[in-house]
Amino acid sequence: MDVIDWLMEGDPAVRWQVMRDVIDEPAESVARERSGVATERWGARLLALQAEDGQWGGGFYSPKWVSTTYTLLLLRHLGLDPSGAESVRAASRLRDGGGSWSDGSGFFEYMGETCVTGMNLALGAYFGVTDRAEEVTTWLLDEQLADGGWNCQSVKGSVRSSFHTTISVLEGLLEYERSGRGPHLVGKIGAAREHAHDYLLERRLFHSLSTGDVIDPSWTRFSFPPRWWYDVLRGLDYLRDARVVPDDRWSDALALLEEKRTGDGRWKLQNHHKGREHFRMEQPGEPSRWNTLRALRVQRWVDRSEPAESN
Repeated sequence: MDVIDWLMEGDPAVRWQVMRDVIDEPAESVARERSGVATERWGARLLALQAEDGQWGGGFYSPKWVSTTYTLLLLRHLGLDPSGAESVRAASRLRDGGGSWSDGSGFFEYMGETCVTGMNLALGAYFGVTDRAEEVTTWLLDEQLADGGWNCQSVKGSVRSSFHTTISVLEGLLEYERSGRGPHLVGKIGAAREHAHDYLLERRLFHSLSTGDVIDPSWTRFSFPPRWWYDVLRGLDYLRDARVVPDDRWSDALALLEEKRTGDGRWKLQNHHKGREHFRMEQPGEPSRWNTLRALRVQRWVDRSEPAESN
């Protein structure tokens, strides 16, 4: 079976992103397909599991992976339309449900562990709950480390960045920038993201800057959902989403991506992060529509971009 035909047999969450990012379907068709995320299969199942207090799994961050944070991250990955009635209702129920973090802040207002703050900024910006998003964004900008990245333990004095935390903060900053809020922060956000892009790219997305060795072999095994973990495909897909022009620092990561393609043109679900799940979307070791979609759109972005020399 043709890879695109196989992808288009999947969930609406996969289909609409294939239509937008891989085969260039008209915007009206993409929007129509996207609307099914809220009413069919995976997206509808997740929305139906929200409790009356607005939470999932009985907590804001735990238990993993059925808590509110990780359920909303998954809905964002699915591309649930944030302007749709189902999405607005779910976000409002959570905002007004009365739950709070240990410091008393509402779900979308958290400023504590840097990694969680980055995730929640992405969620607040995506779902349009941004009452304190400017304050959260400023806090994250102030937490950027000298090497260009972020570390979840920077509040405890860590001065060495983490790929895991850096990718979560980058995704949050990009989502906030795209929300159109806080226009006076755009310059600072852009500069912070560029510095962090260099942090990732100077290390070729998975190599030690000092030794050149692979930092963590698990980063070369592609997962979905990524949860809080970094891997090379997540890094590449973020750079594509951020419209970073590829240069020679991408080459090792792109070679790894191609190496992972199977003979039938697909990519497998290689890594599955253990924990409680609402339901399993794909089976570890089997061909993955999520990884295939993301890999194809990364390759398409690279093919369409003008080569650039690194500084």
